[in-house]
Amino acid sequence: RPPFSCSSLIIQAISTSETGQMTLQDIYKWILDKYPSLYNEEDTGWQNTIRHNLSLNKYFKKIPKSGSSRGKGGFWTLDSKYLEDEGQGIKNRRTTPNNHHS
Repeated sequence: RPPFSCSSLIIQAISTSETGQMTLQDIYKWILDKYPSLYNEEDTGWQNTIRHNLSLNKYFKKIPKSGSSRGKGGFWTLDSKYLEDEGQGIKNRRTTPNNHHS
């Protein structure tokens, strides 16, 4: 298991993108490339967790693909409003911000 929460892995992946956004497949690929010994492309459990985090976590925003982009789905980007509120504390947290009560 990586020393980061699932949310932190997604943030790291999207942060490496020159455009500040990635497709779901790009996020999967980044995680597989970065942690090849921890994740298996055939095992869909971790992929379900990634999708769940993207959909329910306020750190992430989905941007629809433009008419010129091929394929289904959209791009995922970071919502800086929420990231600034949380700071670096997300790095080691294993719960989602939706469960965090101030």
